[in-house]
Amino acid sequence: MSYSKIFEQIQQNIQLVYRQAIDADQQLDSLKQAGHGKYKSIFTKDEGFVVESNRFKPYVAELVEEFEGLKKQEQPDNQAIADVVARLGVILQTLQLLKTKSK
Repeated sequence: MSYSKIFEQIQQNIQLVYRQAIDADQQLDSLKQAGHGKYKSIFTKDEGFVVESNRFKPYVAELVEEFEGLKKQEQPDNQAIADVVARLGVILQTLQLLKTKSK
């Protein structure tokens, strides 16, 4: 089974998430300066992330690192790919929610 199409889609979505994460982190910085956003992390351990941060970019960096490792494997683990895709979806949903709530 060729993973090239799957990896191409994941790569495109990671690029999209990265661009949105930069904007969202700037928005979160503004909210913090205004005295809002007093939380420790965006995602919980239950959502599959190792990193804890009150900004999006560290979560995206974690996904990128894991994804790069998957691409180097001769036979990538399907469950690991599914986990990356699931966490990518969680980030996208959260970014969309932040965008919607901030209008």
